[in-house]
Amino acid sequence: MATAGPRSFSAAEVRARCAQGACLVSCHRRLYDLSGFVRLHPGGEQLLRRRAGTDVSAALDGPPHRHSANARRWLEQYYVGEIEPGDEQSLSETVDEKEVVAAAQTPEQTDLCYKTVDVEKDLVDWQKPLLWQVGYLGEKYDEWVHQPVDRPIRLFHSDFLEFLSKTAWYVVFMVWTPVVLYLSWVSYTSLAQGNTRLFSSFTTEYSIPIHKYYFPFIFLLGMILWSLLEYLIHRFVFHMKPPASNYYLITLHFLLHGQHHKSPFDSSRLVFPPVPASLVIGFFYGVLRLLLPEVLGLSVFVGGLCGYVIYDMMHYYLHYGSPKKGTYLYGLKAYHVKHHFEHQKSGFGISTRFWDYPFRTLIPEETFKKED
Repeated sequence: MATAGPRSFSAAEVRARCAQGACLVSCHRRLYDLSGFVRLHPGGEQLLRRRAGTDVSAALDGPPHRHSANARRWLEQYYVGEIEPGDEQSLSETVDEKEVVAAAQTPEQTDLCYKTVDVEKDLVDWQKPLLWQVGYLGEKYDEWVHQPVDRPIRLFHSDFLEFLSKTAWYVVFMVWTPVVLYLSWVSYTSLAQGNTRLFSSFTTEYSIPIHKYYFPFIFLLGMILWSLLEYLIHRFVFHMKPPASNYYLITLHFLLHGQHHKSPFDSSRLVFPPVPASLVIGFFYGVLRLLLPEVLGLSVFVGGLCGYVIYDMMHYYLHYGSPKKGTYLYGLKAYHVKHHFEHQKSGFGISTRFWDYPFRTLIPEETFKKED
């Protein structure tokens, strides 16, 4: 039985669908439906809306941004058909700004079908849980896991374990914010008693009293320490390269972070589930208790915990938010997407790029030669 060829679209049909709210773009004669991706685009929704109904082949090479091989591969997931011969030149290069705003406010009406991954050619069976398959990829794992796809991932056979492995972004806020507020109150009131002194275990004559007025600075210190810890964990734990011969380390890597790089827009896997997070958080609290006086350690800890909550919220927003162009979060979103799609060995800062500077892992800025 012969396989049906790609569907053909006229320029008029493309423009009509864009007027109804769809976001169709072409690359030469290949047509793509980006309607479900516009809000996730690191350059912003309006940028893609302005490109709707046009050929983006030149724009893919920049400026302002030269799209990576992964970005081009990502685009292929939204392929829906071909532009009719001769019509590719008739697609307008620009769209009226009023049409862009109207399209953004119009409910999308599209019956186009596309597949987000070629299940027949992929190295794993997407109809089964992936966690127990990836360890068999061996040398192919590192390349495979860094070729992102736009589809949800199932990790476990068990529905209960699968449920525990997923977390909505607001759960992190709801679980940990009351803890931060309560421990902040405990820390401040304990410092207010005036019994906390630094180095008291070594000397009483030269020990330093810790007043309650120091709490905001200790809290801030905890947040700064968290930002460093965030960088170190992301770089040296999440981005370790497991040996190709070790099934268990590959499986562990995929569970910790590989799944996120394979499916970076799986909204249920962008923040850390509270159950495993509580184990890690408890470990670091124990370390601080050993190194510092009880109340001082608690004050540093609660600042770090607040930093963690902010980090998780920012991480979700960098994937699913649409920050305004020119803002700090807009630049950070573009920076983090580059880490996912092109620079997996750099750009480890998420809530801040600060630590990428001293550790020399900053993603380089792109430069374009000016045409004469």
